[in-house]
Amino acid sequence: MSALRFLFNVTLKRRDLSQALFITRIVPRLPEVLSIEEAVRLDQSAPGIKYLAALGVAYGAGLRVSEVAHLTVDDIDSTRMLIRVEQGKGGKDRNAMLSPQLLELLRMWWREGRKRGVLWEAALKRFLRRRDGIGGP
Repeated sequence: MSALRFLFNVTLKRRDLSQALFITRIVPRLPEVLSIEEAVRLDQSAPGIKYLAALGVAYGAGLRVSEVAHLTVDDIDSTRMLIRVEQGKGGKDRNAMLSPQLLELLRMWWREGRKRGVLWEAALKRFLRRRDGIGGP
């Protein structure tokens, strides 16, 4: 605003145009929160425990999709009830709250994933990439 006023007043010598300028305030909006019924419907739409856990982490802890996709087992701190998010939006690290219900859901997925061998395979691939210096986490 100051730059435009300077342009109109000093450079162009058009005080009439600078008087027509005014500051508009942007009112911050609160995010939409799902009702209990909507959250239950969302949970019921998940095709399996893996997707239910991902939805639970995204909505319950407020994580973005990319943050959920990059979570590892080491990021879950059940003693302090925190989820460690590394390289989130803007490349910043942060902590998110972990509810007891969400922790139990993650433990259910952990047990199910270990039965299928899914978690071990993903952890092994991450370890090999880090060891060989290939790509991200």
